[in-house]
Amino acid sequence: MAEVTAESRIEASAAKVWAQLTDWAAYGEWSMTHTNFPGGGPETLAVGATFAENMKMMGFPAEVAWTVSELEDERLFAITGKGPMGVAILTRYTLIPDGAATTVRIDGEFNGAAVSLMAGKLKDSASAALNESLRKLAGLVA
Repeated sequence: MAEVTAESRIEASAAKVWAQLTDWAAYGEWSMTHTNFPGGGPETLAVGATFAENMKMMGFPAEVAWTVSELEDERLFAITGKGPMGVAILTRYTLIPDGAATTVRIDGEFNGAAVSLMAGKLKDSASAALNESLRKLAGLVA
């Protein structure tokens, strides 16, 4: 298993960050791993909703079939997915209001036989992508 975490204080309300985080058409403006949603993001944001995403991880294209696994408006959004080579992925976005700002934390987990072969490189690549994604997200909502 490989686990990654990135966290940043963004000078915007949780509502504003949440609106950007769940704007599927604008995902590519901030997410460093996102390529596209072949069928669009989830039609309705609810636990159990499914959608597909084309991504780029460590420079390689990957299609992930996601399911929304946890949801609390303006607070928590988690998705679990199946990627190539049987890799299971969890991505969790947590928003913590802090006055006029919001602390945004992204946690990622990767599981599967292929992960053990490249866990170190995957962690480094994913950490860099998450930190840059948070920087770009902050620029869009500030």
